[in-house]
Amino acid sequence: MDPGNQTDIKEFVLTGFSQSLPTRILLFVLFLFFYTLTIFGNGFLIFAVVLSPQIHTPMYYFLCNLSFLDLCYSSNSLPKMLLDVFSKRRRISVIACLTQMNFGLFLGVTECLLLAVMAYDRYIAICSPLHYTTIMSWRLCGYITVPICIGSFFLSTVPTMVRPLIFCKENQINHFVCEILVLLALACGDLSFYKIAIVIISLFTLLSPFIFIVISYICIIVSILNIRSTDGRSKAFSTCASHLTVVLMFYGTSMAMYIGHTKTFSSNLKYISLVYGVVTPVLNPIIYSLRNNDIKEAFQKILTNYLGNHRI
Repeated sequence: MDPGNQTDIKEFVLTGFSQSLPTRILLFVLFLFFYTLTIFGNGFLIFAVVLSPQIHTPMYYFLCNLSFLDLCYSSNSLPKMLLDVFSKRRRISVIACLTQMNFGLFLGVTECLLLAVMAYDRYIAICSPLHYTTIMSWRLCGYITVPICIGSFFLSTVPTMVRPLIFCKENQINHFVCEILVLLALACGDLSFYKIAIVIISLFTLLSPFIFIVISYICIIVSILNIRSTDGRSKAFSTCASHLTVVLMFYGTSMAMYIGHTKTFSSNLKYISLVYGVVTPVLNPIIYSLRNNDIKEAFQKILTNYLGNHRI
């Protein structure tokens, strides 16, 4: 398109969901409820792990990182969603929209890789328990975390920095958040670079880690089935069930969103975004807390000590 014919778009309008007042009230209550649960649930999990030396292990270190990512992920979109529910304008500047998009991509990529690392942690703990403390050392945890964050940052920001998006079409976004796929639908020029980049990045951050997780759990299940003790098998399954549940929710919806939808963007995909962007951050701490005796015992101990110190 001739640059002279392009319209200078400085802001977007997020159409969000239904415009009817009863629906908007319901959405506001639901979003506020989910966001409150996300803050308190993940905050509680981080609080319980940090203040409990007995569970200062790599498994809970990665779990704290996951909770922190969920807090940031929800905060990247939900406050704006709550403001837009009753707003007539629902506007966001192009710079703010691109910032929200890149930050969301960074957090999403980081969580994908972190879930794969957590699967590896469970694989070592169950398949090689005698070598667990040697292999999963704190030094290795640091070596894993830093490259994941740096790699995720470059994967999520470099494509748009190398070739910035140009917008010259309509400024209405049929979504509640600035998502890369919906922004591509509004961008002008040759978009093949971005579509190829999304496919390649999805292979490295979605498909490859998911295959790695599946292989890890196949090995884990084989090892668990070889455990003679019924209690031992039950404990091992319980340890992995929480992580596997989160993996299926997050990877399932993320792959449905990003794999196979680079050519066209369906308005129905914004409902899929609700699952990994709103629902999953709420359920993660609940799943891990309800199915994890260490977390429940740690919280009970903290609560007991607190009540004991403040007893009149």
